[in-house]
Amino acid sequence: MIIDYAKIYVKAGNGGRGAVAFRREKFVAKGGPSGGNGGKGGDIIFVADNNLTTLLDFKYRRKSVAENGAPGEKSQKDGKDGEDIIIKVPVGTIIKEEETEELLADLNENGMKVVLLKGGIGGKGNSNFATATNQAPRYAQPGIEGREVNIILELKLLADVGLVGFPNAGKSTFISVVSAARPKIADYPFTTLEPNLGIVQYKDFNSFVIADIPGIIEGAHVGKGLGHKFLKHIERTKVLLILIDATVEKPQKEFNVLLNELIEFSDLMKDKKRIIAFTKSDLLTEKEKKKLLSKKIKNYDGIPFLISSVTQDGTSNLIDALWNSIEK
Repeated sequence: MIIDYAKIYVKAGNGGRGAVAFRREKFVAKGGPSGGNGGKGGDIIFVADNNLTTLLDFKYRRKSVAENGAPGEKSQKDGKDGEDIIIKVPVGTIIKEEETEELLADLNENGMKVVLLKGGIGGKGNSNFATATNQAPRYAQPGIEGREVNIILELKLLADVGLVGFPNAGKSTFISVVSAARPKIADYPFTTLEPNLGIVQYKDFNSFVIADIPGIIEGAHVGKGLGHKFLKHIERTKVLLILIDATVEKPQKEFNVLLNELIEFSDLMKDKKRIIAFTKSDLLTEKEKKKLLSKKIKNYDGIPFLISSVTQDGTSNLIDALWNSIEK
């Protein structure tokens, strides 16, 4: 199960306090100050890891607090630094501050690392404050507290192609035919209740990733149906593959609704490359196929593809077109 949203609390470690100490030396006032500095608090570090695919771990791990720095010691010995906490998240995770929704980090590459919160600096020990007029200072600095914040983790899948279509448009069947993905397939709406990723092997040594997004309905951008919960997953895709059931009465209307929902959700959708494919061509007669392809789709410059995932008719040409669009 893909968990793509989580709220957690994170806190960097506090800096350790400086020490007040004196060494014993003959003819040196109070023996001379020898208090060491406090250690630095641990950092909160996030790392993107492509071995992870979900934020499920954070359903149970809602709090991460780094270790505090140790206090300074005598003989000018500094306290030990607190250990950092390294938190691994899937590639494609964005981090936002909960209160302001300010974007703090976008971990969109494997191995990408960000120090979200730096640990507090340790306080200086009394050995740092000796002067000619104050040779035996009896004070030291406290450590600086580490920052704390409530954050939102949001996963946006990284895929080359985003499948868009109404429920029962044939998205799940298509991705199961062209890739090794095995989504649930049935003849009722909203079969797909979470995004599916499929890797398409193209020719000998190439491949690309398709994301099957749960069916969109009119009003999805304001939360109807499965809402905009999954629309965010196609923001990063390079190409939108819009699938329309070839047996519907008004394909232009379906395309208009889908395009409007995408644009209303995000302005980024306006300029994305788009390819239209009519599915379930095996249910049409030759005369119906010609009639369907003879009609121009408004607001679409290309010629729609006509495919059948059941017979795989037309799927090879469509895969070629997707690859060419990705590579351009």
